[in-house]
Amino acid sequence: MRADLYDLLAAFLARPPSAGLLAGVARLEGDETPLGEAVNMLARLAGGTSEKAAEREFNAMFIGLGRGEVLPYGSYYMTGFLNEQPLARLRADMARLRITRAEDVKEPEDGLASLCEMMAGMIRGRFGEVVALGRQKEFFNTHIAPWAAHCFSDMENAEAAVLYAGVGRVGREFMEIEAETMRMI
Repeated sequence: MRADLYDLLAAFLARPPSAGLLAGVARLEGDETPLGEAVNMLARLAGGTSEKAAEREFNAMFIGLGRGEVLPYGSYYMTGFLNEQPLARLRADMARLRITRAEDVKEPEDGLASLCEMMAGMIRGRFGEVVALGRQKEFFNTHIAPWAAHCFSDMENAEAAVLYAGVGRVGREFMEIEAETMRMI
């Protein structure tokens, strides 16, 4: 389920969601937990959002004229600048884990979409073998925990956010659970 949530978040953060993704998410059902309620909210929002509206919102949130409302990059959140030391540390960790940058991706590797894809890949074994929980914890605590919940909260509260308010809420709730889980490992 962790990998599924990371993959879902990555799908919304990497590119505008397709009609198929929106329809699939609209069928999700959460429970009465804070994360379950966030999933229910996102499902309702996805069900009421067209592919074109989702694309406009994605562009306003992350692309914008000059820049989007939210810059979902670790370096930016941790230092105030893009392409800084957190990105260099991430690239070193990626090399140790034998994770390579996709050739068609132009964005820096410390984007939240990429980090979610990496976590899902480590959990599922997409980069070779499944990565041990202790190593997942190190990666999460170094590259995601210091800033991702804040970024998701910014998405949740962004002026342009409708659908992405739901994505932000799911992400924020999930990051809180992940942080607590990693403390117990």
